[in-house]
Amino acid sequence: MTDIVARLNECASQLMQPGSPFEIGQQTINGTEFTVYKNAPTTVKDMLDAGRAHGDAVFIVYEGEQLSFNEFFRQADALAHQLVDRHGIEKGDRVAIAMRNYPEWMIAFTAVVSLGAIVVPLNSWGQRAELEYGLSDSGARVVVCDEQRYRFIDDLLPTMNVQAVVARATGDLGSNAVHYADFIAGGLGKPCPVFSCEAEDPVMIMYTSGTTGKPKGVLSNHRNIVQALTNFEFHAACSAMANPKAIEHMMTCGHAPKSLLAVPLFHVSGCHAQFLLTLRGGRCIVMMYKWDPGEALRLIEKEKITIFSGAPSMVMDLLEHPDFDKTDTSSLYTLSGGGAASPPKLNRLLEEKVTNFYAGAGYGMTESNATCSNCTGEAFLYKPRSSGTISPIVELKTVDENGKDLPRGEKGEIWLKSPTNVSEYWEKPEATAETFHQGWIATGDIGYIDDENFVFIVDRAKDMIIRGGENIAAGEIEACLLEMAEVHEVAAFGVPHEKLGEELAVAITPQPGATVSEQAVQAYVKSKLAGFKVPTYVWVREEELPRNATGKILKKQLQADYLKQHG
Repeated sequence: MTDIVARLNECASQLMQPGSPFEIGQQTINGTEFTVYKNAPTTVKDMLDAGRAHGDAVFIVYEGEQLSFNEFFRQADALAHQLVDRHGIEKGDRVAIAMRNYPEWMIAFTAVVSLGAIVVPLNSWGQRAELEYGLSDSGARVVVCDEQRYRFIDDLLPTMNVQAVVARATGDLGSNAVHYADFIAGGLGKPCPVFSCEAEDPVMIMYTSGTTGKPKGVLSNHRNIVQALTNFEFHAACSAMANPKAIEHMMTCGHAPKSLLAVPLFHVSGCHAQFLLTLRGGRCIVMMYKWDPGEALRLIEKEKITIFSGAPSMVMDLLEHPDFDKTDTSSLYTLSGGGAASPPKLNRLLEEKVTNFYAGAGYGMTESNATCSNCTGEAFLYKPRSSGTISPIVELKTVDENGKDLPRGEKGEIWLKSPTNVSEYWEKPEATAETFHQGWIATGDIGYIDDENFVFIVDRAKDMIIRGGENIAAGEIEACLLEMAEVHEVAAFGVPHEKLGEELAVAITPQPGATVSEQAVQAYVKSKLAGFKVPTYVWVREEELPRNATGKILKKQLQADYLKQHG
């Protein structure tokens, strides 16, 4: 056992001692036994109210605006009061949020969950049909939205019997809508209405990315989210104890913790890991309307950002931007590329570009409220291809294609069991039965856990290309080609073949000014990997690869576009 693993184990043991905030125990929930944090709060409101203690300290910075914790909660309480007073919102009612990253998104979320109502974050990249589906599927009574989203659906609201509260609108609104400022005015200074809530009560419907088919509403209860947030705090405390030199540097650098939020709030990585934890912890968050690496660098220098977390591709965009070496990024010490394993290229860029970096990675999904594994600091450097060590409240196993349990360390589909796991998709019993099994989630991810409790994600089950009976992991091909100097981004996918079943194709966007040929790509892969992993087709594109709002490459769209153009 290495020193960092021994330290992590010792720190975890200390943190979970009886009487500590992270004491663990067993709890039977709906007939299934789970490991839980015994001393975690009961409701999401209980968790977030900790932010009220930070008073006039600055919580949100957005394009020149500043919002203190006091003002944030003043508006959240006013919005909650008006939702009850004017629209009769009660416990269990659904209230949707449909807007890009604005302070009002966070205010609306806090107001809704404080009422015992169910908050429904909708994809802010969605157009009319997607927004209509989310409102209809969830049965939302009210939507808090920005003007762009409102204009997509304004004529639908009367027939759907949905009321809109519109933030930052400049034009006139219809009869089913009211300006946000006018709406909360009557509630300012009034307390948040009190509803009795239990851990089992539903509190959020967050829709899956929906890269194929209709999105599914992931229904979380208070316990799911509270246990997830407590688990994030456990990992942060454990990592800090195990990395004393890094923490000493942070404490003496002269910059208070300040996060740059550049991922969408309607996804767990933005909502849970950044917004909710920052609010609870009393830290400052600087919001970006949308991702722009050049603008991010400007904000890092101006605001003295210390923490940036995004998809691995976003972190690489930042580090490879031509302005990076001209920008004062000395305040930045924590960088994290969540979601799965970091490509080797990202680790190399961190070592080359950032001094005293405290990097990390993690793995979770919407259905597990972003919970499974995390690693930061020395643990990240020790096993940079992993997604971190498994959380103490999570059980993990792998299964074969027939659902049979595999021995520890053997690669297969990952199943997770945790009190953070939801138990159903909103009003979709068939999809629920396919994914949820007596406390376990069938993730659809291929991976394994090693003998030191590090989780490794190999690929998505649906991203596995099967060529003549040989399995090819798209992630392995992509990681390999990202090491090629001329390649900016890459996606691997399968195309149909009459005899082999599938052939391997890659779509590549070159680095600015670089030239990439099919022959060079094939030769590079051949020099690094087995012959059957050499792509048969190489599609070099000038435009960026298509992505959804959470940064995932839309491979189904790429595959369809490729087949349409090339047959």
